[in-house]
Amino acid sequence: MKKILTIALAFLATTTTATATEVDKRKVLPLAEHQRNHVLTEMRALLSGTRNILEALSREDMTAVASHARSLGMGMVDKGEDHLLGVLPKEFMQLGMATHKDFDKIAADAESLKDPRHTLRQLSESMKKCSACHESYQIRVENLSGMAAREIQPAHHHHE
Repeated sequence: MKKILTIALAFLATTTTATATEVDKRKVLPLAEHQRNHVLTEMRALLSGTRNILEALSREDMTAVASHARSLGMGMVDKGEDHLLGVLPKEFMQLGMATHKDFDKIAADAESLKDPRHTLRQLSESMKKCSACHESYQIRVENLSGMAAREIQPAHHHHE
């Protein structure tokens, strides 16, 4: 099991690293600072929760897997996201909602099937949505005049 997790993490590290010379052709999402913070806070929670799921899987603790996955499910969707409606593209929102639903399914299956390999396959499929989103979009903070003031792209080697 640990070998599978090591391979999965190595794959993620090698497939998500971009070089500095690449031209960024992702669609720009111009957001206000508070909107950017909201989106990035949710993304960080998803990343942290995914790490917790992987750690629980390494111990084959399916109760913890279910708990961590459930915290990332549709219950995580904040009703205070109205400020993002009409700002974020429909496809972006669909990827996000599908990801939350995936985590609800992962939680249910972890409880009922108690099969770490099944959960790893589900997690891998769900991570494809994360990759698709990050490959398609970038966030820029919009200033008062509506112009993109600065690009917000966390470097893979730098953490805020």
